[in-house]
Amino acid sequence: MALPSRASVVIVGGGIAGCSVAYHLTKIGVTDVVLLERRQLTCGTTWHAAGLVGQLRATRNLTELAKYTADLYRSLEAETGQATGFKQNGSVSVAKTPARLEELKRGASMGKTFGLEIDVLSPAEIKERWPLLSLEDVVGGVFLSKDGQTNPIDTTIALAKGAKMRGARIFENTRVDRIRIERGRATGVDTAEGFIAADTVVLAAGMWSHGLAAAAGVAVPLHAAEHFYIVTEPIAGLPSGLPVLRVQDECAYYKEDAGKLLMGCFEPVAKPWGMDGIPEAFCFDTLPADYEHFEPILAAAVRRVPVLADAGIQLFFNGPESFTPDDRYYIGEAPEVRDLFVASGFNSVGIAASGGAGKVVAQWILDRRPPVDLSDVDIRRVMPFQSNRRYLRDRTVETLGLLYAMHWPYYQYRTARGARRSPIHDRLIAAGACMGETAGWERPMWYGKAGSAPAYEYSYGRQNWFDACREECLAVRDSVALFDQASFAKFLVQGRDACRILNAMSTANVDVPAGRIVYAQWLNERGGIEADLTITRLAAQEFMVVTSAICQTRDLAWLRREIAATEGAHCFVTDVTAGVAMLGLMGPKSRALLEGLSGQDLSNASHPFGQSRELDLGYARVRASRITYVGELGWELYVSAEFCGELYERLLEAGAPLGLKHAGYHAMAACRVEKGYRHWSHDIADEDTPLDAGLAFTIDWEKTGGFTGRGALLQQRGRAVLPKRLVQVMLEDHSSVAPLLYHEEPIVRDGLIVGSVKSGAWGHRLDRSLGMGYVEFHGGVTREWLDSGRWEVEVACQRHPARVQLAPWYDPKSERIKC
Repeated sequence: MALPSRASVVIVGGGIAGCSVAYHLTKIGVTDVVLLERRQLTCGTTWHAAGLVGQLRATRNLTELAKYTADLYRSLEAETGQATGFKQNGSVSVAKTPARLEELKRGASMGKTFGLEIDVLSPAEIKERWPLLSLEDVVGGVFLSKDGQTNPIDTTIALAKGAKMRGARIFENTRVDRIRIERGRATGVDTAEGFIAADTVVLAAGMWSHGLAAAAGVAVPLHAAEHFYIVTEPIAGLPSGLPVLRVQDECAYYKEDAGKLLMGCFEPVAKPWGMDGIPEAFCFDTLPADYEHFEPILAAAVRRVPVLADAGIQLFFNGPESFTPDDRYYIGEAPEVRDLFVASGFNSVGIAASGGAGKVVAQWILDRRPPVDLSDVDIRRVMPFQSNRRYLRDRTVETLGLLYAMHWPYYQYRTARGARRSPIHDRLIAAGACMGETAGWERPMWYGKAGSAPAYEYSYGRQNWFDACREECLAVRDSVALFDQASFAKFLVQGRDACRILNAMSTANVDVPAGRIVYAQWLNERGGIEADLTITRLAAQEFMVVTSAICQTRDLAWLRREIAATEGAHCFVTDVTAGVAMLGLMGPKSRALLEGLSGQDLSNASHPFGQSRELDLGYARVRASRITYVGELGWELYVSAEFCGELYERLLEAGAPLGLKHAGYHAMAACRVEKGYRHWSHDIADEDTPLDAGLAFTIDWEKTGGFTGRGALLQQRGRAVLPKRLVQVMLEDHSSVAPLLYHEEPIVRDGLIVGSVKSGAWGHRLDRSLGMGYVEFHGGVTREWLDSGRWEVEVACQRHPARVQLAPWYDPKSERIKC
């Protein structure tokens, strides 16, 4: 079959992800699909995958995709005639410590909100399901009945066959040398046999994706690591159909197949591979055995499953798999280039993820928008610097093992740290800051004593920084606290059409006098929230957009594409994040501090809430914006980075008599949850509308020209009731052992799960365990419905009485921020 000169969609890579995208494209009617594989289908990493098909994931949508994957694999043989080896034998996860058992039980509670069948098991019940297991140190576990396993090669071939049955063309031994980019769009691929033009290119090339993307100016940060497993010789008396077994505390998983056991591991210190490139001839290759590296895992496995001691090892396997810096895969349209989609970096869960991932990528290609909220795996979360090879190599040492490590709340990566730093980073360290990492930024999470070296001691309860955070929150409430917010992303938008474009994007009216700060959302056509940010008008043709650190790439791409879509627009955007630092000065004494330092009147009459002006503070010209994310009187101080150190010193000096205290991001998070301030990706995302989220106050329904998403919101507003709303949650228990809320804990009304927590924290100003989350009721989520119910929150399979309301718990009338 001759290579065509063009296709509607060209897919680069013939692993399970690429074949799944092809299969699903043809299933929704996009049949002019060409898939190009450099050697043979599955020959990169798919062929040697363990083939585990687990379903519980970190979010509802990712879990739904994993459930879909299992259903798909179950039906593929009947559809295509190609056997897949799929069997739904369930899985058992075992805990050796109370902390691990709490993690598993929290996952079981979370799974209930997703409709999964999860049973908590005693050691004896574990033994019933896995009789070969030694129960030494085992304290419990969980069983997921719908988990399973499949044959990776056969499953991929079935997907490929299904795609070809509907018209897709697959070419093996066809290497893609380059993705061709013209005027910011992918237009096709160059191969050894010539150019193929395409309307859409999909990069699903596994560990080759990084290099192909980089050559096209796109960041796809991933790096290969060595992955080890053994396969035994047949074991006499081995029960068939054993569930998949995971003993994460020993870094190991076990799979029975045809009378043999496969045992693999995700060890805590991994071995990156491919730093010098991947051999051109790589095809079904294996890597050299490293018995010394694997021996500690194997020794523990022999103790855990004693029959291994006498079983022969038929295969000692080592092969590469690609990992991303945050252990989450990449899908979606690249922010740098239109019409280039990515489906790569599956972190050893590619078999379990690819069915669902292929489905949503195909729909995304057809509609040019994600079909559901996929922010956890959206390629737009990537920071460009993360493609740095040394950074990836250093991080990969850690990320492989994190799959089975404890998934502690607030866990901070140990590797590849220090990439992005505030101008006052070293001063904050000296002041006792314990740094965490977000989007590569080193950020003070909490403060120990000056000169100390504070470090995290993780748990699901009150961690070792709890009391320090309390002191910081009380300083915010009672005096004044200083936050380093240099990591917040900042975009300068200029030009004759800047106001018109921003107004068309924003729910609020940004055509305001210079010096006004506008809080707004950017929406998609469905009314879903794509961005949550502030816009300050600096001059007639100049605005500053401020958003969170994690949204820097995403929001900048959204803004640039809106400008590009406006014909003849005289509008320019510059990312000034690195050059403009920001310090937050928050608390009732912040006004006195700034007035004393500036000599200016900052009273309500002179500088009301929502206003921004320039002040001279020390030697620096500073933009002082009266706004808050902690629910107190305060200012965000924007200053050119070279002046930040001097400004910091002046603030410390002037603040000392007022009791100024450093505060970190744990304090900020606790305060914002008390005040009900939303956080994009936790509380709001592209499936949530401002009406769902209680943000209708940002909307200017009547402004000239309207805004993107207005039509969808008008339809929603026209309904009698809202069936889904964001609510504030408070546990009744406020003792020292009250459980803490983190994410996806079920919210229960009159015994039925009606929603889940999206954000949680201990509110130190209220001394309560708090959260916020969505609840749903077809008859309408009204105050009357909320007040008439008996409310609970389920944490680790135990239900705790709670109160629920729409208004924030702390200062619901916002009197403190406007005093």
